[in-house]
Amino acid sequence: MKALEGVRILDMTHVQSGPTCTQLLAWFGADVIKVERPGVGDITRGQLQDIEGADSLYFTMLNSNKRSITLNTKSDKGKEIFEGLIKACDVMVENFAPGAIDRMGFPWERIQELNPRMIYASVKGFGPGPYEDCKVYENVAQCAGGAASTTGFDDGPPLVTGAQIGDSGTGLHLALGIVTALYQREKTGRGQRVLAAMQDGVLNLCRVKLRDQQRLTHGPLKEYPQYPHGEFGPAVPRSGNASGGGQPGWILKCRGWETDPDAYIYFITQAPVWGRICKVIGREEWIEDPDYATAEARLPRLTEIFDAIEEWTKTKTKFEVMETLNPLDIPCGPILSLKEIAEEPSLRETGTVVEVDHPTRGSYLTVGNPIKLSDSPSDVSRSPLLGEHTDEILSEVLGLNDGEIADAKASGAVGDEPRNIAAE
Repeated sequence: MKALEGVRILDMTHVQSGPTCTQLLAWFGADVIKVERPGVGDITRGQLQDIEGADSLYFTMLNSNKRSITLNTKSDKGKEIFEGLIKACDVMVENFAPGAIDRMGFPWERIQELNPRMIYASVKGFGPGPYEDCKVYENVAQCAGGAASTTGFDDGPPLVTGAQIGDSGTGLHLALGIVTALYQREKTGRGQRVLAAMQDGVLNLCRVKLRDQQRLTHGPLKEYPQYPHGEFGPAVPRSGNASGGGQPGWILKCRGWETDPDAYIYFITQAPVWGRICKVIGREEWIEDPDYATAEARLPRLTEIFDAIEEWTKTKTKFEVMETLNPLDIPCGPILSLKEIAEEPSLRETGTVVEVDHPTRGSYLTVGNPIKLSDSPSDVSRSPLLGEHTDEILSEVLGLNDGEIADAKASGAVGDEPRNIAAE
């Protein structure tokens, strides 16, 4: 049995933040019913399309394990079907612009009337306040949540990260909120609203920088590369590749860096293994030298120290560095390209990277469930074709017979997409 078997999700999400959330719930066994516009569907089906006539990887990698129904919620019959789905589901998830669901005629009060046990979960850009009605996308969230101002090098502009901490990060936060609300409902019998604001989610992931903002009022941040020769302003500065913690770290070149943009390794000069580091790089004299012997003494000399370590790492590949340092308990990690990650056998074995067959685009790679439960296995199945499960959902979930389904299609309330090979 999977952890969320028996939980039914009404998935009104699109693009990335909401689908990330509902896909995670589907991996844990929830029945996720994705509602899409007839003939169009989630906009990402056609965005960044690499194979003509096939759903894009943007869509397929965010909508595994779901069922798709096409529904025109603007028609009277469509609204009636939507009401039936609200009554039949445990959770509704949406990430539309502020007020969009209300304008459809389904404010929270109406949803509660239809299903008092319904958990209504939303992703929004900002929480209550002056910006709550603003649209927000990934990079805007990174900027408004504090990530961009603290990312990059001190002599350059703010930078966004390639990790989707605004969209996917907020989707993960929302999934936790939903599961928590489901747990509380077991005790109260009542549903509730769940809100995950993208600004809030990004800030939660940037908490160490908020920590440093407060530390800054009591003196310079000694683990930052600006110390001791640079200047600190009133806000936390960008710190390049500094570790952001008590153990200084930096990205160093490895053999082949001249032609391989990913021939680098992250190296941490952890205090308890300082002596081993010195022996490995041939600087044994630093073990007893008072200028290097303590973590505090090393802080003003980190640039020199990492330069010396880099002279050693440049003689080895990043994997040879790992092989040398791991037995010595010296923390480090290779800079892995997405090509290397996609081809890593161990990630296939753990289900972190999964190969999936799709009826129109063939085989593709996708991420698997990053959270492993010992008693609830996660299987990754392909994303649904547009409207693939319309008949199935109308019949199984709402109890409509063949004639009623035909009438709903004739009225335009639901889509009448042609039967596809996946549904056979």
